[in-house]
Amino acid sequence: MSKKARKSGSSARSVKENNVVHPSFEEKGWHPLDEEIDRRRDQKYIKTIKPRSEGQAALMEAIKDYNLTLAIGPAGTGKTYLAISAAVEALEKGEVERIILSRPAMEAGESLGYLPGDMHEKMAPYLRPLYDALGDRMGGKRVRTYIEDGTIEIAPIGFMRGRTLNNAFVVIDEAQNCTYGQLKMILSRLGWHSTMVVTGDPDQSDLLEGVSGLSEISRRLEKIRNVAVCRLDQGDIVRHPLVAEMLDVL
Repeated sequence: MSKKARKSGSSARSVKENNVVHPSFEEKGWHPLDEEIDRRRDQKYIKTIKPRSEGQAALMEAIKDYNLTLAIGPAGTGKTYLAISAAVEALEKGEVERIILSRPAMEAGESLGYLPGDMHEKMAPYLRPLYDALGDRMGGKRVRTYIEDGTIEIAPIGFMRGRTLNNAFVVIDEAQNCTYGQLKMILSRLGWHSTMVVTGDPDQSDLLEGVSGLSEISRRLEKIRNVAVCRLDQGDIVRHPLVAEMLDVL
């Protein structure tokens, strides 16, 4: 949403629903495409992405070599960041015309209630990791411009039905919160001259037990030669070393 639009209208007001006050983005001092992303970027770091583990190296190669890659692994293994980085690289090289990012709007055990604003603002809390990764690679201003002109599209999983995604780099994030039917639908959207990367951790699904379709989908697709299923583990975690130790026992 433009700066002018944010200054007027009801989006600048807090919304109260079920006795929970949801402040606007302005009141919270944060916008999903805020220029603060630029100030946080380490310019030397963003020039080149290099794998920090064998699993990450295998994932990066798979994304380059296959039109469909499933990145399965625990939190902190860089699945989403590497997928976004590959998407930005493909766009800048002219290999694709647009980037499409999709994620299930799943509340991780918490009720957010009614969220004000347009679809991008409503989805922003769910998509913040994607915005952060895009900002690191492109800068907040370019991300904002690309979203406004449609070069980058952010859409919930439910909005993808019936579409054919040609000449695009598609990233499906948090796929463990998709049902088997949803994943089957989204995978069948893949069109000509497109690349799709699906990321997720079956052990961190917020759905009821047995509802997530990621494990079954990945098991079946491993049999197809032209699909890459990359499985990362605790050894590929690039966050604080304590994360890997905790996930070993949790």
